[in-house]
Amino acid sequence: MSKNIQAGWNFDNSYAQLPKMFFTSLNPTPVHAPKLVMLNEKLAAFLGLNPEALQSNEGAAVFAGNSIPEGAEPLSQAYAGHQFGHFTMLGDGRAVLLGEQITPQGERFDIQLKGSGRTPYSRGGDGRAALGPMLREYIISEAMHALGIPTTRSLAVVTTGELILRETKLPGAILTRVAASHLRVGTFEYVVRWGGVKNLQILADYAIRRHFPEIADDENKYLSLLVKVINRQAELIAKWQLVGFIHGVMNTDNMTISGETIDYGPCAFMDKYDPDSVFSSIDTQGRYAYKNQPIIGGWNLARFAETLLPLLHEDAEQAVKMAQDKVSRFTELFHSHWLAGMRAKIGLFNEEDQDEELINELLDLMKKHRADYTNTFRALTLNQMDGMELFKTEEFSRWQNRWQERLERQQESTAVSKELMRKSNPAVIPRNHRVEEALEAAVEKEDYSVTERLLTVLSNPYAYTEEQAEYCTVPASTTPYITYCGT
Repeated sequence: MSKNIQAGWNFDNSYAQLPKMFFTSLNPTPVHAPKLVMLNEKLAAFLGLNPEALQSNEGAAVFAGNSIPEGAEPLSQAYAGHQFGHFTMLGDGRAVLLGEQITPQGERFDIQLKGSGRTPYSRGGDGRAALGPMLREYIISEAMHALGIPTTRSLAVVTTGELILRETKLPGAILTRVAASHLRVGTFEYVVRWGGVKNLQILADYAIRRHFPEIADDENKYLSLLVKVINRQAELIAKWQLVGFIHGVMNTDNMTISGETIDYGPCAFMDKYDPDSVFSSIDTQGRYAYKNQPIIGGWNLARFAETLLPLLHEDAEQAVKMAQDKVSRFTELFHSHWLAGMRAKIGLFNEEDQDEELINELLDLMKKHRADYTNTFRALTLNQMDGMELFKTEEFSRWQNRWQERLERQQESTAVSKELMRKSNPAVIPRNHRVEEALEAAVEKEDYSVTERLLTVLSNPYAYTEEQAEYCTVPASTTPYITYCGT
């Protein structure tokens, strides 16, 4: 382990110590004229980095891949994945892992450059990224963090001074992504397919050391690993559902072992409540629709369980039975997290058998009257139920009476219930039109002030400030919102 005093880089490289089949060592491809346009100073400080040093030309050179900081061992990771249900060989086609930053608190985080050039896994791609999608990931990932949802984070964005060709020529950019790790379900799929049981065990032991050291001495630590990943994903996807977040591309290579949200491609937040919501241009069948995210989560975890079978038990039949038993509990775990979260969203502390019916009645009314998901709960929290068509209906009045009666059957006061609701219902989310507005200003005019203000507003989504009010409005446009993978 070595340390660059000026910038604060303090790299370790545990992933680089794994067998060579797991990665390819290579440096990023240098760019013409790197310019730092976004720096997450709070995250930098948390990581033990010096923001002032990172804002220098030397800092921009590191974020662009033109300069390799002392102690880094750059590499691109190999993995596979089920993409829309079909298995394929993958890998970091446009990303390079510089190494693992060890924070002053002793925590370990991957530092990855996304859009840093071709790798052996590029499969014909140019290895580059456009400015718009990189800023999009910066905005959404930091908003998710502020919402209290486990996520990879964004440290910096640099423009490259080069144009990349997609449908048109676009300004190139590189995102510096920070993650607990980039271990994926797809990493295990790759190793079990091409690496054999020995390498599978090495990977599983590495995942346990890195994310779940408390299970290292369990009688069957690999079964415990499966349980840990199932638990984290059940909680994560419940949190997505509770804020109306749609990932858009829940392939197995986009499900992390750590339980972090990863890969902000065609993602979006719902405006009007509709369980069938799909925004991704490539998800023509709605496989990854809002309502299907818990189902796909279970499907992906079944694929993860399959990779662990050789480690679970020497008897194949017994291994399958053990895995099925654990995976079958995912739906119940997810539902438990979701129901607890929904109770909090309407101010309930205790549990009654009819709570889920009360919650589903509200959701059905929201769907019927095309009510905005976030703003409905915001209005209930503030007791400002005007303006929305939903609140003018007789159906809602009846529901509201039942809700008030339910609140009165718990010991907590109205004020305490409202405080719970404020902590559970964000006043603001990254509204799709606001994100697009920020990206357009940056890409078309090199104006980053719109992005910076949006990030400030999203940094404390439960604050309910006056400044946030204008970011709660929903555009009148009926044109369906469409997102793209951003490759």
